[in-house]
Amino acid sequence: MSRPARTATAAHSKTAHPKTANERKAPVMATATTAALIPARAGRLHRSYLRYEVLRTFRNRRFLVFSLAFPLVLFFTIASENRHVHLDGISFPLYYMTGMASWGSLVAVISSGGRIAGERQIGWTRQIRITPLGPGSYIGAKVICAYLMAALSIAALYLAGSSLGVHLTATQWLEMTGLLLVGLVPFAVLGIVLGHAITVDATGPAIGGATTVLALLGGSWGPLFHSAIGLDLVKCIPSYWLVQAGRIALGGSAWTAQAWVVVAAWTIVLAVIGARVYLRDTARV
Repeated sequence: MSRPARTATAAHSKTAHPKTANERKAPVMATATTAALIPARAGRLHRSYLRYEVLRTFRNRRFLVFSLAFPLVLFFTIASENRHVHLDGISFPLYYMTGMASWGSLVAVISSGGRIAGERQIGWTRQIRITPLGPGSYIGAKVICAYLMAALSIAALYLAGSSLGVHLTATQWLEMTGLLLVGLVPFAVLGIVLGHAITVDATGPAIGGATTVLALLGGSWGPLFHSAIGLDLVKCIPSYWLVQAGRIALGGSAWTAQAWVVVAAWTIVLAVIGARVYLRDTARV
């Protein structure tokens, strides 16, 4: 067939079978539908993963014992014998209640590092990264579970404190709880940092040592320093302000401006370190 004939045939074919407007829109609509389904599927995956994490966390008896049972046992053992003692104008049961709540919640939020380290060792985090579940959803689920454990520990200590005569108004309970939850933010970040920086074998000493030192310096088991120099040093540690949340019962502000600066500074620094550690860790696989 000559070139003019082929051209005429092609032109006739295009004229005989023109694409309708619906046919031209079909690929565009299909692409838009697919794009809309991806966030929906990712959202369902995020919720499913969060439920899985919550169930797995609360089935871990070891973390329940260390973050819940030990603080309760220590509180009843010590506070019941000193219920009429006052420290810095605060009744001992109230002071010790916040001290044990800070310790138990510290263990709860930092312990997420142990779970992350274990998942890194078996390659689970690498498998997660090839799914639609993003890093934010993965880390967010760990933080939410850590805070749920911390909330359980705080609630249990509140009930224990009430049984030994701690009486606060509803506003004071809420304000104290809010300060405790805000003060835990840098420690939640610290748990993420440790989970991506250490091995499973080192999680026990690292997490146990970190929580013990922070709680000790913060005064969870009682004031460690009484001199001006010692107090100035521990006031630079956010765990100190966790315990000081109990001062809300005195009718004034439990936290000074320094407290908010310390908590914010620790959070920012640890977040920067955590981002670098995460990128270094994920670059290996």
